[in-house]
Amino acid sequence: MRYIFVIIGSVAMAVSLVSFGFTFRQVNQEQLVLTINLEQRASLLADSLKESVEPYYTSDLSFSRQASLQKTVNKFANRERLAGIALYDNKSVLIASSSGLPKTIIENTKMVSSAMDSNTQKNNFFDANGEKRYVFVAPLHNEESIVGALMVIQNAGYINTNIKEIWQGNLLRLIIQVIIFSITIFIVLRFFVFRQVLRLVESIKRIRMGESKEAFKDTNKYSFFTPLAKEITHITNSLLQARFSASEEARMRLEKLDTPWTAERLKEFIKAYLKDQKIFLVFTQEPYEQYNLENKISYRVLANGVATAFEPLMEACNGMWIAQSSNNIDKSAINKNEKIKVPPDSPKYTLRRVWLTEREEEGYNKGYSIEGLYPLCLNTHTRPIFREEDWIEYKRVNGKFAEALLAEVKNVQRPIIIINEYYFTLLPQMIKASRPDARIGIFWHTPWPSAEAFSICPQRKEILTGMLGADIIGFNTPQFCNNFIDTIGKNVESLIDLDKFSITKEEHISQIRSLPISIAFTNEQESANAKLLGKKILNRLKIKTKYLGLGVDRLDYAKGIPERFKGVEYFLDTHPEYQGQFTFFQIASPDRSEIKKYIEYKDIVLKEAGRINKKFGTKEWQPIVLETVQYNHSDINSLYKLTDVCIVTSLHDSMNLVCKEYVAERNDELGVLILSQFTGAAHDLKGALIINPYSTKEIADAIYKGITMPPKEQNKRMKAMRNSVKNYNIYRWAAELLKAIVEF
Repeated sequence: MRYIFVIIGSVAMAVSLVSFGFTFRQVNQEQLVLTINLEQRASLLADSLKESVEPYYTSDLSFSRQASLQKTVNKFANRERLAGIALYDNKSVLIASSSGLPKTIIENTKMVSSAMDSNTQKNNFFDANGEKRYVFVAPLHNEESIVGALMVIQNAGYINTNIKEIWQGNLLRLIIQVIIFSITIFIVLRFFVFRQVLRLVESIKRIRMGESKEAFKDTNKYSFFTPLAKEITHITNSLLQARFSASEEARMRLEKLDTPWTAERLKEFIKAYLKDQKIFLVFTQEPYEQYNLENKISYRVLANGVATAFEPLMEACNGMWIAQSSNNIDKSAINKNEKIKVPPDSPKYTLRRVWLTEREEEGYNKGYSIEGLYPLCLNTHTRPIFREEDWIEYKRVNGKFAEALLAEVKNVQRPIIIINEYYFTLLPQMIKASRPDARIGIFWHTPWPSAEAFSICPQRKEILTGMLGADIIGFNTPQFCNNFIDTIGKNVESLIDLDKFSITKEEHISQIRSLPISIAFTNEQESANAKLLGKKILNRLKIKTKYLGLGVDRLDYAKGIPERFKGVEYFLDTHPEYQGQFTFFQIASPDRSEIKKYIEYKDIVLKEAGRINKKFGTKEWQPIVLETVQYNHSDINSLYKLTDVCIVTSLHDSMNLVCKEYVAERNDELGVLILSQFTGAAHDLKGALIINPYSTKEIADAIYKGITMPPKEQNKRMKAMRNSVKNYNIYRWAAELLKAIVEF
């Protein structure tokens, strides 16, 4: 709609400019014609009066002769457009004049003298008493010489009046024309052109989404866009053929584990194994964040590696993503079944929202999940908090999700359900109790602690029993699998088979699987401006040093950010030659900022960065640049390409996908990864410099080794890590998880 008004405005401006041009020309012509007419009338009148007044001019201009002249001019006072007449002798002295003439005109004898001196007629316009006057002067003669002058004064105000009427009339016509043009253009664009464009766009969209293969079968319905529709038809046929070829190629690769897994291959895998069955995914967060941009609702991909993992899975099977509603969502925008189609610009699956009250959110999410179970699973020396009132809300919300999920699978035979993490430990058993035929998998994205550590949880038996309702229980490492089995053995009466890695409780078997999660490694070629975004960010932050270190984390106490800063400090202490030459850029995106523990942690991080910058910093250089804002994926990926060392110092991390993202972005096969030994990724990325994050010296030594490492060794290490991520990417992880659930 905005473009319609832009077009209308442009046309209106063009019409106005043309109209003003023609009006200006018309005004000039009218003024010229009226002036000529005025001059002709004045000349004729002067010629006729000369015969009457010239005989009175003798060598002796007596009083009686002046009286006769006065009597003559009085006859011509205020006659319509004639204002009056004035007579002068040969010395430019006024002899007689009509009454009421402006003194400023008749007493100004300069033009009179000029006419007599040159013996020619003179004329000009004057403004007197607020009125426009036309003055015409003609010399008077006797038989021998010039004896005086005749001045004819006419009212010329009607010229301005005529010109004003022309402007007003043309302006009125212009307004009427603009209104008519605007209405006509609006109707033509809105109901003929734009309607055809929208129809064209909708047809292209249906083809892109695979909903219609014959959207352009009848191209004649696109009016004057028919030639374009025909060309798009040819392009569409080529794309459909290419899509079919890619699908066939992916299908043939399904059983070849040595070929790379892609989104297309995952889709073919799902078609082969699910036979058009939907997947129901339960996740605490929505896949897209809603935000306002210039008073318009927009969406962006959730900054979460796990969410990225499930996106192609949901798209491939037209699945349903069941999640807790975001706090900033307008409920009025959701349909009565709490569902919307996503992604927003190209819907491929369904998002089902579960709305929580403020009390439920406080107890289930912020309380029991984040302050209880999360620190319980981490060896970060953070005391977990278990409140009875939080446990009540936790059970209630798990029941709420179970109710929503059961309603969705009511008419689905043997539904496939994937549940995520510590937010929904009770959900598998709740679903299994009502739908024994459901195939359920739960994946635990955080570490699983030792049996002794988990034993401090007051509700451990209820949680473990709830999880054993799943058919497949997945963890990132074999160590976490062993810890879980050990925890079950010490807390729940069950039969454990260590050969099959399975647990049987009340005739239901749960299989424990190690499925290390990864990222979508695409191995795309680096574009010419791939680093441009990163360079702009560094310029904005005034980072100009030779060496750059980078950390990308949530502002979470498990990520070891203060320990990382201390390592940078020790490095600059022991290698002062790098002061002013090395900058560490830390992106710490806000996380759970309303929870006291995270507020305190943010304060610690800020103070530690400030202390170190005060110790080493100069006017031109700060050793640590800290940004506690959310960066998008494209910006971070661009920074990865410019980084000499990427530092991950998690105190305890089930996997950590940042290090894998860094490796995937290094198409140049350069750069150094410094990685905590307490991450799951440390088992896969053997080319990293593995450190103990609690050792300040190890971090500092790794930084020095990283920035001084020869390119040849960097290449060898990075190439090995890239192969590891490439061979086991997120698509293969999703396929193995799904296959385990379906074939159980």
